[in-house]
Amino acid sequence: MSVAALVALTPISALGAQAASASQADYQQAYKLGLRAYKYGLPLLSTQQTYRTATSVKKPTHRAYAPPNRFSQAHKLANPNARTVVAPNHDTLYSIGWLNLKRQPVVIHVPKVKDRYYVFELVDPYTTNFRNLGTVNHTKPGDYAVVPRGEQVNLPKGVHRVNAPYDRVWVIARALVRSEDDVPNVVKLEKRFRLTPLSRYGTGWRQRYPAHPERQHPTHYSVPTGLRYFDRLGSLLDRFPPPDRDDPILAKLATVGIGPGMDPSEDPRLNADERRGLRDAVADGPDAILADIRQAYAEGFAAHNGWLVSRAGRYGTNYKLRASVAQIGLGALTSDESIYPLAQVDHTGQDLTGAKRYVMHFDPGQLPPARAFWSVSLYDLDGFFVPNPIDRYLINDRTDLHFNPDGSLDVYIQHEEPSSPVERQNWLPAPTGDFRLLMRIYAAKPAAIPGILDGSGWDPPAISPR
Repeated sequence: MSVAALVALTPISALGAQAASASQADYQQAYKLGLRAYKYGLPLLSTQQTYRTATSVKKPTHRAYAPPNRFSQAHKLANPNARTVVAPNHDTLYSIGWLNLKRQPVVIHVPKVKDRYYVFELVDPYTTNFRNLGTVNHTKPGDYAVVPRGEQVNLPKGVHRVNAPYDRVWVIARALVRSEDDVPNVVKLEKRFRLTPLSRYGTGWRQRYPAHPERQHPTHYSVPTGLRYFDRLGSLLDRFPPPDRDDPILAKLATVGIGPGMDPSEDPRLNADERRGLRDAVADGPDAILADIRQAYAEGFAAHNGWLVSRAGRYGTNYKLRASVAQIGLGALTSDESIYPLAQVDHTGQDLTGAKRYVMHFDPGQLPPARAFWSVSLYDLDGFFVPNPIDRYLINDRTDLHFNPDGSLDVYIQHEEPSSPVERQNWLPAPTGDFRLLMRIYAAKPAAIPGILDGSGWDPPAISPR
């Protein structure tokens, strides 16, 4: 039967219903796959945004900006002005560098560090923490050449090879600061952290710092919106080919024009409903990831005493977890280096807010099982420190705290300054609005790590309204 005959036999209302049904189906399929693509791609687009912003200066600064293959080294602890990455810590000084290995490997110099936690975290464009040099791994002092995997290169005698999955590597070095008075000591140590292009190795070449680095103005880039989000994802997937384990999800995304080298904004195979579905997926992406975080939070709420506890740093095909970590803590370390319990609600399930007062009670002998250090930091909902009258952004194992006679510890979290001297000593200031808490357990005792992660061992203390 011809198309014309079929149309003649089919009621007009039925044709309209069929068209509407097909249109809705196209939209829903594109929207569903668009959300999956948004989550899959967010870490890659976030590291690209961070890379472009951080390397947009001509000389290294003290605020996380430096040209490729140079360290930017902080000379003071993070404060509310630190907004380069979400959830900065106030426990360590950072040395941050982006390695561009297209032309040649880069050598990281690891100095001898005595009685101080440190780590050189190496992160790939997909936010995988593929290697750490430092205290936990008992790294020997020396020189370590970061080389793209599979590249043939002759290294000088004594230089150790570190295989990188890609020719771009984010190096995030941290060194413990015990107090404000200890900052100059860590600054001296940082000056011994070096990045050297392999061709300059052994020539005495040293990174130089400008006299007035703060006068530079970096260019701040953002993650694209709409269909441009998936266009950018396509170019980055082409630039950094994904591992074979991603083939199944990429095969599904390709049905809506998303994948390596693909530009859905210019794909003639996509109809208007599919394009609309993809655009709406990008618009809803951040809230969808927040919903994933809340779901994981709810599922582990009882097991972790009201906190969200999960692995980080290495994700395999857990794209949902990878996106969640990228949104709330880009550049997170693996669990052997640090575990990051997160709280956005109290133990009754209500959002944390400065309109209430809270106490966090550690039983005797139940402080976090950290071999290096622990801390509890307070951030606004965007993941940054909040100004407060005493310039205290966290409580940690170096804070001058008052312990109860039985050895227990109470931390008071509220907006108003406590009237009691004891409570004021243990006060973590909160803003007037909503906030979140992030605990860090650095170099957790190896035997304790599985129990912390699955909820069968040590748990963070409940956050109780007063």
